[in-house]
Amino acid sequence: MTSTRTASSPGRAVAGHLGVALLAAVSWFAWMGWDTQYRTDPATGAVTGPYEAWQVVGCAVCLVVVTVLAARVLGAWRAAVTVALAFTVAWSLTQASTDESGLWLVGAALVLVGTGVGAAVVALVTVAVGRRRAARVPA
Repeated sequence: MTSTRTASSPGRAVAGHLGVALLAAVSWFAWMGWDTQYRTDPATGAVTGPYEAWQVVGCAVCLVVVTVLAARVLGAWRAAVTVALAFTVAWSLTQASTDESGLWLVGAALVLVGTGVGAAVVALVTVAVGRRRAARVPA
């Protein structure tokens, strides 16, 4: 079975990783990194936030798109690691600066694991679908 990716120079590989990392970080900052407002329901006193459901869905969709593109360029595992690390670093930059308890480190670990698992699943499915499609095309 042959790979659909072509051999690339180290410079192109680094550029690919940097591009993916930038897109993953932008996904955080564009959708959720700017929102720090918690809201209190006056009737119940329940506190919600800071993120709305549409922000989380939008961020997740962007990360899926970035991971699919990254898997096609970098391969499954490199894509998953790059997306997870970049997203976690972006998340950490906003959380560490406002957290006085130090618990942002626990959150960062959870974001890293969750994003890593999600990106790995998306990347592996992307590569598997690409291989299946390549196998169907007559040589």
